[in-house]
Amino acid sequence: MGSNPGPRTVLTLLALAMPPVLPFTIPFGVLIGILVGLGRMASDGEIVAMRAAGVSSRKVIAPVLLFAAIGMGLAAWASLRLTPYSINESTRIVTELEANRLTAEIPPRFFDEDFPNMILYVDDVGQTPPGAPTPWRKVFIADTTPPDQRKKGIGDKADGPMITVAREAVAVSDPKRSRIELELRNFARHEMGKDLISHDYAAPQATEGLQGKPPEPPARKPRAMSTRQLMHYQGPDRIEAAIELDQRFALPVACVMLALVGIPLGIATRKGGKSASYVIAVFLGFFCYYLSSVALVNVAKQRSLPVPVATWLPDVVFGLTGLIFLVRMERPGDRDLTAGLTGGMARLFGWIKPRAPKGGERARYWRIPLLPQIVDTYVLTNFLFYLGIVLAAFVSMFLMFTFFELTGDMIRHNIPLKKMFMYLFFLSPMLVYEFMPICVLVAVLVNLAVLSKQNEVTAFKACGVSLYRMALPILIVSTLLSGGLFAFDYYYVPDANRKQDKLRDEIKGKPVQTYYRPDRKWTMGKGFHIYYYRLFDPTEKVMVDVNVYELQPSTFQLVRQVKAERARWNAGAGTWTYENGWSSDFQSDTNCTRTGFQAATFPELTEPPGYFLKEYLQDTQMNFVQLDQYIRDLRDSGYGYDTVSLEVQLYRKFSVPLFALIMAMIAIPFGFLVGSRGAMTGIGVSIAIALSYLGISNLFEKIGEVGQLPPAMAAWAPDVVFGLAGLYLLLRMKS
Repeated sequence: MGSNPGPRTVLTLLALAMPPVLPFTIPFGVLIGILVGLGRMASDGEIVAMRAAGVSSRKVIAPVLLFAAIGMGLAAWASLRLTPYSINESTRIVTELEANRLTAEIPPRFFDEDFPNMILYVDDVGQTPPGAPTPWRKVFIADTTPPDQRKKGIGDKADGPMITVAREAVAVSDPKRSRIELELRNFARHEMGKDLISHDYAAPQATEGLQGKPPEPPARKPRAMSTRQLMHYQGPDRIEAAIELDQRFALPVACVMLALVGIPLGIATRKGGKSASYVIAVFLGFFCYYLSSVALVNVAKQRSLPVPVATWLPDVVFGLTGLIFLVRMERPGDRDLTAGLTGGMARLFGWIKPRAPKGGERARYWRIPLLPQIVDTYVLTNFLFYLGIVLAAFVSMFLMFTFFELTGDMIRHNIPLKKMFMYLFFLSPMLVYEFMPICVLVAVLVNLAVLSKQNEVTAFKACGVSLYRMALPILIVSTLLSGGLFAFDYYYVPDANRKQDKLRDEIKGKPVQTYYRPDRKWTMGKGFHIYYYRLFDPTEKVMVDVNVYELQPSTFQLVRQVKAERARWNAGAGTWTYENGWSSDFQSDTNCTRTGFQAATFPELTEPPGYFLKEYLQDTQMNFVQLDQYIRDLRDSGYGYDTVSLEVQLYRKFSVPLFALIMAMIAIPFGFLVGSRGAMTGIGVSIAIALSYLGISNLFEKIGEVGQLPPAMAAWAPDVVFGLAGLYLLLRMKS
């Protein structure tokens, strides 16, 4: 419910989301730039040529450090100035949107609780042009304000909510004041006193106002404070403020510290080239620096380590290591430590590359006829190998990041390490399911890029094997992978997600929660019966302090009200037994007869206990059959749930697995196109395509969830867009 922000506001929020990540990404980008640039010079022999001409390789230190200093300045500007500004500005925009989101667009058959101490139910909402008043039909309003605080009615003499019903209403929203003005027709108000006398009022027409929740001022968190405020902060979050202050300076300095390590490693990267540089950058930047920083900060939050040590230790270690490497950079032979390290890295990276057959074997290989089995085996072996490596790398990186992120919570709540590993184990299936399409994309691009760079694609074409024939086994296996992902999500992923969600709640210290909602106090029955209770005990099948309001279907007048201390389910009779209460039968809006009872049953109130207990599951915890049935149950339950977002996720159960095949269709033409430039270019292209896919997929998903697109179209639109693009590129490929 609410007004949607315009495109300009959305773009502004997206732009404001960038500065907070720059202090983390700029040092990583500086390291990649240094390793790739110096690695290219080393692999092309330019470093050797410099040394042969009597020029020391240390000559590159000054310009590279100047480059790192520029990066440090940009990161410092983003960290010290841009980040707090962007956080405060985005918070201001979101607060304004929250304040102005109240409209008269109330969903029908839904208990709306956006109004303080007011419960609103509208059975039907008419269609009107934009800007015109919204007609409502069959309106029910319950004022749950404490009786002594009500501005209307009998005050502290009242017993229970004040009920307002109307056959029709015209709603006019006033977003600036966060208010809705109602013109009620065929209106009646009912309020029961503690003396069991009903105080009723009726009129052909009346005016009622619904006041929305005032926007709450955002909490002043350390990350939103300016650097000057952090320096003088003495509030309750002193530890977090100190960590934030030190990190604002430590992260920019990381540009220079990582550069000190990157210079000798980049110069020593002779064989691996750009690919080895990228691997080294990921290892140093993500695994060594970032994960260690996250772990140390979590330990500091537990007061087990001084804040300056936790925030500055990675910089100090990288700085000292870089100085040692720089001192030993020009030492020849076995004394060159960096050459030994990078040589080992190059050998490791060379081991994972596919090796070409030896000369004699190659000659015999090309003399025999190229049988389909040979082509398929050769292409698929490399593809599946790269797919396994990339998938394992992605999943491992995410698991390690999650482990270090939750280390502080694990220590704080005394969670055994075994339980943490169980959580990571059950988290892995979801990661495999989500990362598989992206990994297919990367594996295809790297595989075909390597084949092209080694001129094996040219050799295949010279022997009469077209590019389409080479791509056929990849397309077939990608189709099987899509089917496998669908089966994986159907049989295994939902159950694993339920387990990992429970374990994560335990690690985070949240109370053990059930997926049932016995606290849902307002419920529409199968007929026009509205149940209101203070407590529901699903074990004993008892409702405590229960009220039932029976409404006339055509006029929506209150026909009967039942109030009891408790209601107990009688399975034999198939109805509820109400104890210690009374019932009021309304002959008209202002005339009723009241009857007290110690125990009574009402044959028309037959909703069983299970009707009030709906399993509250996330879409990730169900397969498509369970999710479809869950949506049907919510529609039929009378709760008035808006199931659009769940319907989008239902169709995504079918569209997401298919993306493994679509990614292969897109990657194949790009793989042959960028092949001469090596695997590094393929990885760069795969990153660009993956980001485009994630952005477009999330965009259509959000558009569908707010009802601007049909759920099926929102879920399948990314597949259609990228599928058509992949088909076009395949057909345009010069075989």
